[in-house]
Amino acid sequence: MVIAAAALALAIQAAPERIVSTAPSITQMLYALGLGERVAAVTTFCRYPPEAARKPKIGDYLRPNLELILAARPDLVIVERTGVKAPLERGHASLPILEVDDGTLAGIFDSLERIGRATGVPGRARALAARLRAELDELARQNAGRRPPRTMIVLGRTPARLEGLVVAGRGSYLDELIGLAGGLNIFSDTVAPYSRVPLETVLARDPEVILDVAEMDGSPALTPGRKRAILNLWRSQPELSAVRAGRVFAEAPDLFVVPGPRVAEAARALARLLHPR
Repeated sequence: MVIAAAALALAIQAAPERIVSTAPSITQMLYALGLGERVAAVTTFCRYPPEAARKPKIGDYLRPNLELILAARPDLVIVERTGVKAPLERGHASLPILEVDDGTLAGIFDSLERIGRATGVPGRARALAARLRAELDELARQNAGRRPPRTMIVLGRTPARLEGLVVAGRGSYLDELIGLAGGLNIFSDTVAPYSRVPLETVLARDPEVILDVAEMDGSPALTPGRKRAILNLWRSQPELSAVRAGRVFAEAPDLFVVPGPRVAEAARALARLLHPR
């Protein structure tokens, strides 16, 4: 731990030139800060911006490969607060590791500024965080006074079935986005930020808007056929207000599930679904 901390301090002082990202949100922050050329490797889930997908891979988000990380010759490895840091430190104590926590809006802004300081661009990071805050504040102002529709965001489910539903709940950044976009999250009382709920509970709470972003096949956009298939799944439940009103939406997940510098873009997209003009 002491060795890793000392190495990190040295890397920060020297403005690291070879950075390994272990999460899509971190990759997007690095590119948004103008540091794309310094990114040495990313995960297989890092697909935005498009040039990030062409970087060398270190494995997937949940199981980064230490050998591949070391092969990238990093002078900084950035990880999310998910338990990945400890195995990396045990595997190679001299790795300079920066840990961030971007699971909430406040965490996104803090992560941007921490990464900015660690990479020698603190001014860019502060400016970007300030711009995102201003955009979200403006969106909240625009939606003040509107009736908030009961909303549900589905992030996971059994393929081709309305089972094993995983929804955005209390403590998630998506719960915060729903409020800023002018909606009311019907699962804002969950114990965990992302909770598994049965279909019966969804029927009882009766959302007026459903956003289904559970298709995790890696495509940047859903084909018309996949969208139709998802919408048909929900049409099997005609008692739902969202189904009756035609307000079930199927979208590719990347914009909504990655808590990074596209957060204001995601909030605006959600607002358009909740309050169409």
